[in-house]
Amino acid sequence: MSNDIYQFVVDDIQGNKVELSQFKGQVLLIVNTASKCGFTPQYEQLEQLYQQYKVQGFSILGFPCNQFAHQEPADNQQIAQFCQLNYQVSFPLFAKVDVNGNDASELYRFLSMQAKGLLGSSSVKWNFTKFLVNREGKVLSRFAPTTTPLSLKQAIESLL
Repeated sequence: MSNDIYQFVVDDIQGNKVELSQFKGQVLLIVNTASKCGFTPQYEQLEQLYQQYKVQGFSILGFPCNQFAHQEPADNQQIAQFCQLNYQVSFPLFAKVDVNGNDASELYRFLSMQAKGLLGSSSVKWNFTKFLVNREGKVLSRFAPTTTPLSLKQAIESLL
């Protein structure tokens, strides 16, 4: 198994298969999202980051997740609509996934092992946990849900 995210194939929010290798050469911020979370307004800052840096080879990959207090009960179509109407999200959104447990997506198992959380924990603690990935597909760091997207500008710029 390779040591980068490009080995994974995921479903986008419309159900199409997406090879993450299509993001080779880009800096990525991978985020598990939810529509009914106290951190949901972070969609606004995530979109700001995406708009500011996408021409420099930056993208955000949003993965809705319903594992934390059932804060993403909607189906993929409703999630896409919510994100578009409320936050004008234009960065790629993917099908709803589990990020922890037996049914966790392979991508999230990989992310969690590559960038451990607090006290070396591999499990994702809550919605809007962020993983920063460099242009070579290596997971560099994990940021807590309380870390605002705009506070990551310096870390992103250093990789662009």
